[in-house]
Amino acid sequence: MSDHDGDRVAITALTELRAALAAHGIALPSLDLHLPSYAASGTRPPLISLGNCNPATAQRIADALAGR
Repeated sequence: MSDHDGDRVAITALTELRAALAAHGIALPSLDLHLPSYAASGTRPPLISLGNCNPATAQRIADALAGR
């Protein structure tokens, strides 16, 4: 996998995660690519930084994952 392919995989995953969370009324303001891993060269895709959230958002994520 080239760096470019890894970037594309990470960006696609980030976009799909953001959309899936939004479908449940959840927004993580700091959801983004992890810049140090994005800037690093290598064959792995960059990491996705989920960031911090308040307890209410964490509970909404847990409920969505549990199908509640």
